[in-house]
Amino acid sequence: MPRNALFASIVLVLAVTAAVVSFVEGNWFGVVWVLMAGVSSNIAWFYIRKDRLERARAEQA
Repeated sequence: MPRNALFASIVLVLAVTAAVVSFVEGNWFGVVWVLMAGVSSNIAWFYIRKDRLERARAEQA
């Protein structure tokens, strides 16, 4: 797994945890954490997909 994808996945887990804690405490600020989780998820998938494509190109060459 690429380093950027790993960091984005860590941020994703932390953001989901923060969202759950916020909602359990009755704080609507958890919506921001959900949005951050979505962005970090997209970043992680982008770097994973980019790495797969680069490996496939390297195998063909």
